[in-house]
Amino acid sequence: MFVSVKERTNIIGIQKSLGAKNYFILLQFLIESIILCLMGGIIGLGMVFLGTLAVEAAADIKIVLDMSNIIWGIGISVSIGLVSGIIPAYFASRLDPVEAIRSN
Repeated sequence: MFVSVKERTNIIGIQKSLGAKNYFILLQFLIESIILCLMGGIIGLGMVFLGTLAVEAAADIKIVLDMSNIIWGIGISVSIGLVSGIIPAYFASRLDPVEAIRSN
């Protein structure tokens, strides 16, 4: 997320110069980090599901993916997205518009 903020510094400056509030920019980056981690969690759950199908077929063992385990996995993904995005989002929301537009 630090890289994402750095790449879009001039866009953040333009948004702030047009009147975007700090909380809007903060929410923008937080939502992006949560969605990225949520997509990773869903892909991971899909891989686990395919792995359980392979083990069931190969070893004739019954493996059950409980709904509570799925909710835990998604919850952990969302919390990782929140934690990893909060500091870059905070720094992005505190940028000075003039300096942000001027940066390369």
